[in-house]
Formats: sequence, structure tokens, C-alpha cells
Amino acid sequence: MDQIDRRILHVLERDGRISNLALAERVGLSASACLRRVSALEKSGVITGYRAVLNPERAGIGFTAYVTVGLNRHTKAAQQAFEQAIAASPEVRECHNITGGVEYLLRVEVSDLAAYKRFHTDVLGALPQVNTLTTYVVMGSPKDMRG
Repeated sequence: MDQIDRRILHVLERDGRISNLALAERVGLSASACLRRVSALEKSGVITGYRAVLNPERAGIGFTAYVTVGLNRHTKAAQQAFEQAIAASPEVRECHNITGGVEYLLRVEVSDLAAYKRFHTDVLGALPQVNTLTTYVVMGSPKDMRG
């Protein structure tokens, strides 16, 4: 990857629906050269997909929290069982296996506090692998680059 590829990625991260012609103009390439580069970035796996960015309020998401999860057993089987349960939970929008005092960091999105309480109690609280849970409620997001 060179500087032009990085500029292409920078623009696409902010506007994945930009036309090839507009993208080419922004990065200083001809339309055909830009299209070849984008295709090469897709084919090589640097660009893995495009997605819609939702307005949380209009999508019915009124409550977002980050949750740290500590497991009671530090085995591969415990991690796999936890990850399978989380994969089946639509409330969990991100799950990261992390280092430090706990094993996982989750981003949870639900309609409201009552829905989060149900998820916390009925899903996370019911998993036999879970030892500790700490919830951090998002009060605002002055910078959010997720696409």
C-alpha cells in the first residue's frame, strides 16, 4: 500500500457510498486508475465490506454500554462457550477478547435501561462462565469512527 491507497481508504472510511468519479477526484487519480486500486484493495482483503451507519435514536437504540466480563475459568472451552453465547446475542454489537484484569469487552446496544437490565440478568447473568461484570454507560460519543 502506498500513500494513494491510504488516501482512498481514508475517504472510503468516511463515505463508503462515494462515487468512483468523486473518489478519483478527491485522491487525484483518473476514474479508471481509482477503480483498479479500489478493486485491488477489495481483492487483497484490505477492504472487507461496506455497511450502513445507523442513527441510533431512529433505529430504536436509546442505551449503549460497554461491559467488561471476567470469566471464572481461563480455559479454551470456557472462552469458546462464552463467545458462542455472545455471538447469538443481537444486543452485543462488538465483542473483544482483551488483556488485563478481565477477558472481554462488549459494546451493548438496546432500546433502554430496562432492556439492558433484562439482557444483563437473563443473558450475561445466566452464563456459567461469567464471574464478574462491570457496566460503563455511554453518555455521549464526541468521536466515533465506527462505520
